[in-house]
Amino acid sequence: MSYTAEPKQQDTNIKVPLISKIAYGMGDVGCNFSWMFVGNFLMIFYTDVCGISMAAVSLLMLVSRFWDAINDPVIGSLSDRTRSRWGRYRPWLLFGAPATAVVLVLTFWAHPTWSDSAKSLYMYITYCVLVLGYTCVNIPYGTLCGTLTQNIEERAKINTSRSVCAMIAINIINIITLPLISAFGGDNAARGYLLVTVLYGGIFTLCHWFCFAKTKEVVQPPERKKVSLKKQLDAALQNKPYLIALAGQFLFGVTLYGRNADLLYYFKYVEGNENLFTIYSMILIVPSILGAAAFPFVFEKLGNKGHTASLFAAGTGVSLIALYFFSAVSSPIPFYTFAALSQFFFCGFNTAIYAIVPDCVEYGEWKTGVRNDGFQYAFVSLGNKLGMAIGTSALAGVLSTLSFAPNQVQNAAVQNAMHYAFSLLPGVLWLITAIVLFFYRISKRSYNQIMSELNAKKTG
Repeated sequence: MSYTAEPKQQDTNIKVPLISKIAYGMGDVGCNFSWMFVGNFLMIFYTDVCGISMAAVSLLMLVSRFWDAINDPVIGSLSDRTRSRWGRYRPWLLFGAPATAVVLVLTFWAHPTWSDSAKSLYMYITYCVLVLGYTCVNIPYGTLCGTLTQNIEERAKINTSRSVCAMIAINIINIITLPLISAFGGDNAARGYLLVTVLYGGIFTLCHWFCFAKTKEVVQPPERKKVSLKKQLDAALQNKPYLIALAGQFLFGVTLYGRNADLLYYFKYVEGNENLFTIYSMILIVPSILGAAAFPFVFEKLGNKGHTASLFAAGTGVSLIALYFFSAVSSPIPFYTFAALSQFFFCGFNTAIYAIVPDCVEYGEWKTGVRNDGFQYAFVSLGNKLGMAIGTSALAGVLSTLSFAPNQVQNAAVQNAMHYAFSLLPGVLWLITAIVLFFYRISKRSYNQIMSELNAKKTG
């Protein structure tokens, strides 16, 4: 790749074309056809298809996060320093997506006939490489939003497009994956998973290529000398809104991924029918879209993205706690009603929490003089992944301790743990998340004042 300086754009407070908003949203479609697929299905693939122990899976989730702690900031810093005719972040989508798709397929190449040691070793190697590949795509993708415009309302619309696309993708994945595994593999579940992964890897690549082709970076980094890692960390620690966003992302990761990893186990072993997972996912499509689309309207009323996220998080928590008292089999109407409500509020939250991050970057530049979009987004990603590690490894560890046995009727303690992880525990965590994000203080008015002062410095 030849690196050249990009022409500077004077006006960054611009409206983003509709095709660019759609293209950015499609990037998250691609992300979910890899990472959400992994989050929802990889754990049960390891335990129920490959026969890998819960204890080994639990340890993997923890070990891989130490790896994340190294590669996330490195990739974030490298993407900040990238200079090409395509911009800083878009080249990572162009080249990183197909490479990551290959690793995604290899991750599901493991076969139940291999020895236990071979399966475990293969699991550790491929998962850690997959984490690195996904980081190389997802951190530049997430950071890209802040370079498309510095208009706060436009950023809200971009993130709404992202969230609507993501929620549609997640529900489609949850609806079609089990039928596709059955159709492609028949009685051979391992073959079914592998062929589904080939399909999803192709979707992952094409979506990111579309995002690359139809977006344009207009916000350029200020001319500055190389900033040391210590100075970047010090600047981040002075950025209180950013620290609140980090805490929110960490809690988000614990709650979302721990519950998602539990979903199939819950329907298979507690409700007694894993096909209910597909029905559950179909019912959530409409509330997913409505919740994501509701974000700009609530933000317009509250004028603060953190308070908007807090409100949606509280609604998610209350709905999930209520869901605990009902069953999809014995009381389907209240069960699916509260499930739909929880999804509506969750999708509004999902839109808000990602819309916060670009604004924190500008606040940090105003507060400290240091602008490092990719570096800051890397720690947001790391916080989310650390939460994912704790949520999924805790679930696997508890189920292992309670004597989980794959493809059998579970004992009462295992069933109770799966039930708690499906509704009650995540409900409580969502309420804690709402309290944390209530202290976020960047309003629409204060953000516009910050941008006025930053622009005055640049033109002065």
